[in-house]
Order: sequence, then structure tokens, then C-alpha cells
Amino acid sequence: MTDAAGDGGAEELRDEAPSNEATASEPTTTSATPVVRGRPRWGVFVSIVAVVVVLDQLSKAWLVSTVSLGEKLQVIGDYLRLVLSQNSGALFGMFRDQALLFGLVSLGVVALIVVYHAKSGRNLYLSIALGLLLGGAIGNGIDRFHYGYVVDWVDMGIGDTRFWTYNLADSAITVAILMLIGLALFPGLAQRLGAAPDA
Repeated sequence: MTDAAGDGGAEELRDEAPSNEATASEPTTTSATPVVRGRPRWGVFVSIVAVVVVLDQLSKAWLVSTVSLGEKLQVIGDYLRLVLSQNSGALFGMFRDQALLFGLVSLGVVALIVVYHAKSGRNLYLSIALGLLLGGAIGNGIDRFHYGYVVDWVDMGIGDTRFWTYNLADSAITVAILMLIGLALFPGLAQRLGAAPDA
């Protein structure tokens, strides 16, 4: 009787063993999934950076070769004009005559953006925002080291009330900052653009 009970217990243990092994193997499969999903979207990031830098530099090269300094070309009457100007300061002309300093700061900003993107995970929203931010920083950084100032050319306003003259790099930086502020206020924005792996 005792042996029979012992054998029955052994059989029950043998029956339960496979289910325990299956349960133990499940976390391994599940924990591997975030590693795949966590890789940054470098393709999207680098592509956006390249597009912003190329368009920014091409537009500035065209302006420099076509428009004289201070010349105004009307696009939409007086509301939107192309005006070649030299900005020795920061974004939208702030803190003038510090081009070299901002050029050096730009190098640090570039490094920080790349590092932050590397740690951002597989987040399409952040890849787009950081790509725009880095592209704009590089575009203006090239100007500072090449000319000693940033080439600005978009002039908007009504009559004598004008917005700061800016360029495509400034626009990319502004959009990126607005996206990052939006993400801070509404974290769900990143999920809407999808953090899942590409198909």
C-alpha cells in the first residue's frame, strides 16, 4: 500500500514536471521581445538629419549666390520676403556676435542628441523630433564654422512689424522643440506614432 502510494506520487510529480519547464521558459521568450523593440530607429533618424542639412545648405547656397546682402525679394507681397542676412548669434538672431562660441556649443549639442537618441528606444516620434533637432543644429553649425555667422533668409511680417529672420535649420529646430514640448505634455503622442518594430 505504501509503495503504491509512493509510485502514484512519483507519477504525479513526473506529470507536473513538463508544465513547470514550460512555465519557466515563458519569461525568457517574453523578455527577449523588448530587446528587439528597444533598438533606436537609426534609419529614420539619420535620413531626417540628412534631408534637413542638405535642404538647409542648398537653400543658403542659392541665396548667397543670387541675393545681395540686405536685398529683399517679395514672395507674398510684403508679408513673406527673401532677405539675405548674417546672424552672428543664436536662434532667430538672439545673442549676436557669439558665432564661434555657439559653433563650439553646437558640437556638444550634436553629441548629446546622438547619445540621447541611442537611449530613446524604438520610438518613432522621438526619432523624428531628434532628427529635426540634430539636422538644424548641424545646418547652422556648418555656417558658423564656414562663414563665422549663420545665413538667414526668411523674412515674415506686416509692414514694419517683422518676425526674426530665419532659415530652414531654424524651422527644423523649432518644430523639434514643439514636438518635445508636446511629448512632455502629452506622453501618448509617442504611442500614436508607434513604438512597435517595423514590419
